[in-house]
Amino acid sequence: MRKVLTAAVLFLLVSSGSVLAEKSVLWENGIALIPHPQSVEVTGDSLALGRRITVALEGNVTAADRFAADDLVQRLVAEYGARAQVGERGRGPAIVLERVKDAALGEQAYRLTVDSDGITVQAAGEAGLFYGTRTLLQLLKRHGSSLYVNHLKISDKPDIRKRAAHYDTKHHQDKYEYVQSFIRDLADYKINMLLWEWEDKFEYPSHPVIGAPGAFTKEEMQALTAYARKYHVQIVPLVQGLGHVSFTLKWPEFAHLREIPASNWEYCPLKEGSYELLFELWKDAAEATPGSKYLHIGCDETYELGLGVECGCQAEMEKLGKDGLFQKFINRCSEYVLKMGRTPLSWGGGFNPESGLKPPRGHVVGGRNPGHAAAARAAGYETYVYDPNPGIEHLFLPYFHSESPYYEGSCLERSREPVAAAARSGGYDVMINTSWDDSGLHNQVWMMSWINSAEWSWNGGGPGLEEFIDKFFVSYYGKGSLEMRELWTLLNYGAFFYMDAFERKVWHWGDVGKTHLPDLPRWDAIEYDPFWTREYAQMIGRSRHQYGQMQKAVAICKANMVQENVRHLYDFEVFLSIAELIAHTAKVYIDLAALEDAVTEAHRARFVSHEAALDGLEKAGGIVKGILAERGEVYGNLVAVWEKTRLPKGMDTPEKKFFFQQDRARHFGFRRPDMSYLICDEQMLGLEDYLAKLTEYTAWYRETYL
Repeated sequence: MRKVLTAAVLFLLVSSGSVLAEKSVLWENGIALIPHPQSVEVTGDSLALGRRITVALEGNVTAADRFAADDLVQRLVAEYGARAQVGERGRGPAIVLERVKDAALGEQAYRLTVDSDGITVQAAGEAGLFYGTRTLLQLLKRHGSSLYVNHLKISDKPDIRKRAAHYDTKHHQDKYEYVQSFIRDLADYKINMLLWEWEDKFEYPSHPVIGAPGAFTKEEMQALTAYARKYHVQIVPLVQGLGHVSFTLKWPEFAHLREIPASNWEYCPLKEGSYELLFELWKDAAEATPGSKYLHIGCDETYELGLGVECGCQAEMEKLGKDGLFQKFINRCSEYVLKMGRTPLSWGGGFNPESGLKPPRGHVVGGRNPGHAAAARAAGYETYVYDPNPGIEHLFLPYFHSESPYYEGSCLERSREPVAAAARSGGYDVMINTSWDDSGLHNQVWMMSWINSAEWSWNGGGPGLEEFIDKFFVSYYGKGSLEMRELWTLLNYGAFFYMDAFERKVWHWGDVGKTHLPDLPRWDAIEYDPFWTREYAQMIGRSRHQYGQMQKAVAICKANMVQENVRHLYDFEVFLSIAELIAHTAKVYIDLAALEDAVTEAHRARFVSHEAALDGLEKAGGIVKGILAERGEVYGNLVAVWEKTRLPKGMDTPEKKFFFQQDRARHFGFRRPDMSYLICDEQMLGLEDYLAKLTEYTAWYRETYL
């Protein structure tokens, strides 16, 4: 029996509400394919692959095609234990990668057929052939030591031609080998652009002082660019212009370029030196990414634009308006980038037919307004759709649940809706899924967000979000992975608890109160104010609940780390470190309640038994010591795990010291130069000082009465 379902038909069924629970034909057959293809036909039969697998290249193949074949072989060997090789087609079933001349197939399109004769991937372009191999890897099923694939026919191409993952490294630097593995993961899901926001993680040859210690060199970035191109991923440098430029303006030699002398946030758009510096940095960026088409110049969050009095910006804004002053800057920068031979992108300065804003022709313009996109395209501009900000929550993303005052619900749904709509409209050339390093999340936490956008930008009419979620966990973490949705939910809720603890939300959420320590005992009668458990009763209750929840998360992580057929095992180390930090935060509140109880015991025993009173005081001291010891252990383990893929945050080298200076954004992930931004709120409680005073009082009591 054959089952055929095109993506367009499936979308109509789902969007009409008539078949909301309808599974795609692939998922119904146990195939977790991301992104979902445009058209697929599945039969009830399957092809068994022997232990020896031949991958044959046919047609007018190129070096890129040979790389696709070699990479497929390596994956078959490494992931399935197959004896695979590139060779001539033999008698038995083979995997045939064939370049064909077919006007109906675009550069990224492919056809994939599986029948009793074998597997054939046909494509007119190099990218299409490579994407066919990425699809094939997700179709393979294992039964014991055998591999098999369902008989099927897939005809596929992307709705949006360029699909970008925004990779923000402003507050951390990943290791070279990690970036390579990251590129491979993105390519598996047909992401073909890495929009890399460097800030100081690149050693700009024209101004090497800007690069942080250990920053990627020009040669390293060129090598990564070439590496990414093998996987059909274009590295696009994002070097901020106008705003978000504290990584340059913090340096004394560039401070004169500020619009507001007291703030390192923004260049003055009227100073010639601002353009000279920016153009030199952009030239460095272009040379470090040879062959890439685009260059992103940032330019969002220009809070200070037009406020400078001495430099003349305020007077200029009064003449041109803020939009006019901004557009003046964008136009000059865009024209320079175009002369370099690059296509400029920016967060702001887009085409707006209502206000009359028009950047230079060739500048890629963005937004989610389909009317503006259509008008921009008609005027000759490339257009991009901007995937909404998933969130700046701490530790984890609001994948399923949000407590933010700015948005509700799942960030996956907030992404799916505009990206899928943009894909279906046919009015966009580029999709950009944003990740922000503001809160210092580990990069692996963002993977589901990037892959979610990969799904909808490739095929805006694919199956629903619930199926994607289930598919993601199987596809990315393997068919042996356990309780992944439960783990995500636990970490999602746990991260919001972590944010509520101590003073972590002050900057973006305003007045959130302050956590105080229990009262210290004083005077001869062990006097104290027993306010703590009363004042923090709600938080103590939440902490007890979250501590139990995090024990579940810890157990799930540990179970997956020893489970067969589980991929990306390192992620579970990261998730375990997050769960343990949340659990420790909960335990601090629980222990502080126990601390007050211990002081209460000592107080009540004061006129009954000096020995019992002393026991209570020493018990209180032991509780504080336990908190401090656990903090050191949990934090130390987290740093060790995260630094498996990262350079030490804020590190120095023999040649250079890291220059730490905050800016007006005061990002959570940059409150400290090192990883202690994750625990500094607890550190500010002053437990060490509390312990010193408690120890001194306990010693006085012992010497006085015993």
